[in-house]
Amino acid sequence: MNSVAVIGAGAWGTALAMQAHRAGRTVTLWARRHAATLAHSRENPRLPGVTLPPEIAVVSDLPRAELTLLAVPMQHLRAVAARLPPGGPVLCCAKGIEAGTLALPLEVLAQTQPGRACAVLTGPNFAAEIARGLPAAAVLAADADLLRGAAIAALATAAFRLYGNDDPVGAQIGGAAKNVVAIAAGAVIGAGLGENARAALVTRGLAELGRLAAALGGRAETVAGLSGLGDLLLTCTSPQSRNFSFGVALGAGAAPADILASRDGVVEGVATAPALVARALRAGAAVPVCAAVAAVVSGRITLDQAMTALLARPLRDE
Repeated sequence: MNSVAVIGAGAWGTALAMQAHRAGRTVTLWARRHAATLAHSRENPRLPGVTLPPEIAVVSDLPRAELTLLAVPMQHLRAVAARLPPGGPVLCCAKGIEAGTLALPLEVLAQTQPGRACAVLTGPNFAAEIARGLPAAAVLAADADLLRGAAIAALATAAFRLYGNDDPVGAQIGGAAKNVVAIAAGAVIGAGLGENARAALVTRGLAELGRLAAALGGRAETVAGLSGLGDLLLTCTSPQSRNFSFGVALGAGAAPADILASRDGVVEGVATAPALVARALRAGAAVPVCAAVAAVVSGRITLDQAMTALLARPLRDE
């Protein structure tokens, strides 16, 4: 897998293109808009201070490659995936659940690219740090051992450690649900409820991830790794997280629509929350923290009402 195409020139896609280049691959980066500008300036406004290497080609037509990385927002994944030209395996780098269909990323790819080998790349990674080559680890999850090994060999470097995992369902649930829990964690801090409350909420959120993963055919222990606990630690504690910072603003009293209108980046947890809760309900998995987030961001209840409801749940063994 010497040639790599990265689909999506946002912060995450640009960072992944730089990582693939760092790993010695021939890299093409597809930009839906402003490809010519990026090709000329070699700078992505979402990654200040980072210069795109001249060897990375920036194009406006979807390219073919031996390995394709899909780095577009979850709610745009289907439309872009359906347009991919034939080629090698696809790594989905989106996190979330599709609104309406309630499909996980690999389920979307199974419908839009039937028969094509697909895997998921996920974990606790901020794009700015990956772009700068700072140390990080991630998970490459797929059913097929051969695909995991080949994709890891194509992208891993000394500073970007990739772990294989044969539970793509669990890995996808961790990547999707952590954004929802991060909104709740941010709301706790924004409302001034304290670090004890955040720690309790994140821990119970992790339990929800495990229950949902198991209910959908994955393994609960998968979410104890990088794709679950690791991503929660990063996303629920750092103001760099769009979902956490959204929650902080929510907790401080701002309206969800006003927060979203003031931002350029996608807050994946907002669209994922109701879809995740609906998928959990269909699977018979209890996700009270995620359900509270979905109710708050939709305006059905206030943050105070959500906290009261969560604290009023019956006492039981952990």
